[in-house]
Amino acid sequence: MNVGDEAFRRLFAEESERKINIKYSAKFKAYNANVKYSREWMTFHLSKEWRDVDREIVIGLLQSLLLKVHKEKGNTINIDLYNSFSRGLSKYSEVKETNPTLLESFMRINEKFFEGNLELTNLMWGDESFRTLGKYEFNINTITISTIFQESDPLLLDYVMYHEMLHKKHQFSSTNGRHLYHSPEFRKDEAKFPNQEVMEKKISHHASKIRRKSKRKSLLDFFDFF
Repeated sequence: MNVGDEAFRRLFAEESERKINIKYSAKFKAYNANVKYSREWMTFHLSKEWRDVDREIVIGLLQSLLLKVHKEKGNTINIDLYNSFSRGLSKYSEVKETNPTLLESFMRINEKFFEGNLELTNLMWGDESFRTLGKYEFNINTITISTIFQESDPLLLDYVMYHEMLHKKHQFSSTNGRHLYHSPEFRKDEAKFPNQEVMEKKISHHASKIRRKSKRKSLLDFFDFF
């Protein structure tokens, strides 16, 4: 039986009315996946790394995606296996990229708040984003920071770095097929950063200032073009 059909049958105790397809791709980041569907078909796209993962764990991945498609809550033994597997991925991910500026920030925060015990992650600059200031990706053990902090006060960068490092520390919990990334324990630790409320305001002000500069530059480039 197709692993997608088996995931559906175990989750809903019936056969799917859609034709379920599984496709593996080298274009995805490691251990990423998504699902696309219509009334007649459903296709799960998985990164190539999933080929070598235990079938029971893959079923859990597919079931978690099925719950999202059907907008339902639920949990299964397979989903628990998948979540445990996902939480453990960072321990086995190779650190290949560490930007020097971000590494300095990581080391400062690690010593000050984690007693130097948090394992190093990949550290890289992302896009000039004003919505996603930073993110930690469990599957590839990578912290990505918006480039709006490349020339900012190092304290602002450290605050964003601290938030993402807390994601590595606390991982996530799962209830009824939904992941919780900002647990009460996470928020408690987050509040340990000195002058947290002031830092939030400073970051908001910094982002607004960079956004205005970007808009002015785009306008100047427009006039230069013509």
